[in-house]
This record gives sequence, structure tokens and C-alpha cells, in this order.
Amino acid sequence: MPAARPVAILGGVRIPFCRQNTAYADVGNLGMSVRTLGALVERFGLHGQQLGEVAMGAVIKHSSDWNLGREAALSSGLSPLTPGITLQRACGTSLDSIITVANKIALGQIDSGIGGGSDTTSDVPIVYGKKLRARVLAANRGKTPQDKLKALVKGFKFSELKPEFPGVAEPRTGKSMGDHCEDMAKEWNISRDSQDELAVSSHRKLAAAYERGFFSDLIAPFRGMERDNILRPDTSLEKLATLKPAFDKISGRGTLTAANSTPLTDGAAAVLLASEEWARAHGHEPLAYLRDAQVAAVDFVHGEGLLMAPTVAVPEMLKRQGLTLQDFDFYEIHEAFAAQVLCTLRAWESEDYCRNRLGLDAPLGRIDPARMNPNGSSLATGHPFAATGARIVATAAKELKERGGGRCLISICTAGGMGVVAILER
Repeated sequence: MPAARPVAILGGVRIPFCRQNTAYADVGNLGMSVRTLGALVERFGLHGQQLGEVAMGAVIKHSSDWNLGREAALSSGLSPLTPGITLQRACGTSLDSIITVANKIALGQIDSGIGGGSDTTSDVPIVYGKKLRARVLAANRGKTPQDKLKALVKGFKFSELKPEFPGVAEPRTGKSMGDHCEDMAKEWNISRDSQDELAVSSHRKLAAAYERGFFSDLIAPFRGMERDNILRPDTSLEKLATLKPAFDKISGRGTLTAANSTPLTDGAAAVLLASEEWARAHGHEPLAYLRDAQVAAVDFVHGEGLLMAPTVAVPEMLKRQGLTLQDFDFYEIHEAFAAQVLCTLRAWESEDYCRNRLGLDAPLGRIDPARMNPNGSSLATGHPFAATGARIVATAAKELKERGGGRCLISICTAGGMGVVAILER
């Protein structure tokens, strides 16, 4: 195998993220992906160029989106000789797509590529139940019109017309991600106040970033939108305190609400990566470099917190790189729920957890809250599942450029009890 070479992050683009059933209700994953890739092509002058790979993904998608990466690439303005691949790892999808492209660049298999993703909870695939599907298939097998009609109507019940929607619960537990996070919040004694404070902070940081023009070259207007419509600059602890629990509504101990949890969101994001040689040859300055990445999983079926896998992935990656948790200038921790972020931070400070679960001699230690998500995160932007990773990478790379250097830790929890983490440097 060839020696690994540095992988440069040249920049990223996303469309504004929007609450479900608003601006992008009738667009779908392909439309959002095409707009996002097209904007990236325009920004970097890639019209007609052949890249090594376009890796895109989506979590909630129609069966017709099976070749999403390739179809989006064909409509993006890139050369039709550019291959495309469609990937999926729940909320870590676009960080994984970026890692996939980066690994190919590092090994010299390709010189440039795009990683990203899109998601919609508006244009969801709705299918009919097993009985009706079996009836339609039986009719399709019928050799005569009479056979087909008989298969369709014999024993038919109107209850068969009831549609099935995409699942929102973990198949092995029957509990939603919010239900699981409520369990984590109780286990780690995360208060409602601390969750609301994190949510307010996220909105204020994102609003401030917009006001100083930070997103001017990161966001491509779409469907009349220029900003994330989840953002509430005027939100306050007093407003958030009036909301009722969104998941545990019975025990009186529920702390997760609609405000300290991410809303269902539509959106897309993509990032351009390349070797240093390709970047120089095409006149692009690297914003940052992807130094390392790691994926881990936890046994949530038998009691571990569903969203705690990043607590495992990070120390594994730090050990390999000879770094400590404090060796970073800032941290991009995906805010699926405010409680998830706070549970993660508390676990890294826990001597018992770090020793008995992570096998460490001492706690990983504390993160300075002022260094976390400096430009806001998912509680304020929203969370289109497969777009969040690319949003974070693009934002972190630009932040490193503006700082003139440094190191960033990226951490994303996912459904299925997994976590994807990475290190960016400049």
C-alpha cells in the first residue's frame, strides 16, 4: 500500500436548513443535492471537470434515490465522467462520506472528490402494508385480466389501505432517539436548565455568526431562503422554560423539549477535498486538513446510552494520535439533543466511566464550554440527518482558516448506537 498523503479540505457549501414542511417540502433529496453540488461547482470553478469521486447520502429517501450520489453528480455541472456513490450511516452519513473520499485521496487512488449528504423529513417515502403489497404483486403475476382483478378484490379490506411511514424508533428497542436520550439524561443527572442554556447559546452563536458574515460563502440561497429558518435569535431561557417535555410526558421528570432537541429538518451540504498537489494545480488554498477519524458503537440494547458512542470513539482516536482532549482549539459536537452533548461531556469527566467503560487510567477531563460550537450547531441550524456532518466540516474548516491555524475535534452521535469523530487541523 502507498504511504498516506495529506488530505486538504478546500471548502464546503450548504443550502439553508429548513424546518420540515416549509420551503423544501416538495423538493426532495435529489433536488437539494443538485442545488448544493451545483453551488460548490460554481464556487470552485469545477464546471466540466472530472473528479475522482462524489460521495453523497441520505437517511430518509425514496427507493428511486438508490443512486443519489451519481444522479446528483450528473446534474451538478461536473464532467459526466465523475463517478458517484451513495452511502448511509444515520446522522454520521456525510462525515462518513467525507472520510471515504479522504481515504481514497490519502492512498493516492484519487486526487479530488466531494463528500456530502442531504435529508428530507417532508418528502418521505410512504408505502402500503404487507397485505396490500402482496395483493398487488399477486395481481401483477396474474396471467389474465380476470386473474389480476380477482387478486386485487378477493377478501379485500379497507384497513389494507393504511400506509406505513418511515420508522422513527430503534427497531431493537421500539424507543425513539428522544426516548433513549431521556434515559441518558436521567442516568447522568442532566438538568432541564442546563439543556435550555445550551440551546439558547447555540441560537445566539449562530445568529452572531450570520451577523458578522461568517456564512457568506458557505450558504447557497435556495427557494427564497438565505438563512436557516429554525434560527431564533430572540429566544430566551424564559421562553424555553414554558415548553412541556416532548418525550417523557408522564413521569413528571422529562427534561427534553422541542427547543432543546433538534427539529425535523430538510437540507443538504457538501465539501470539496483534494490532495495538496491537485489543490495547487487548480489554484485552491487548503482551509484545513483531515488528520484522522474514528467510528465506534455501543451496546444500547443491553443498557448503554444510545448516543454515547462518541465517548468511545474519541479516546481511541486520541490514543492513536498521541493527543489529549484538551489539545484542541475548539470542538464541534453535534447537538442532536442538548442532553446528549452534556452527557458526553460529563462522561469524559467521570473517573468511573473513563476507567471502567473506556479502560483509561484517568478521566479525559473537561472541555472549556467557550470553545464548543463557536458558530452554533444543530439546535439552531436544524439537523437534516445526512447533511449535518458536511455542515460541521465546512464550518470548522473555515473557522480554522479565520483563526490562522489550530486543531478541531468533531464528534457526531448516530442512531443505532454509533458515533463518528474526526480531527481537523490547519
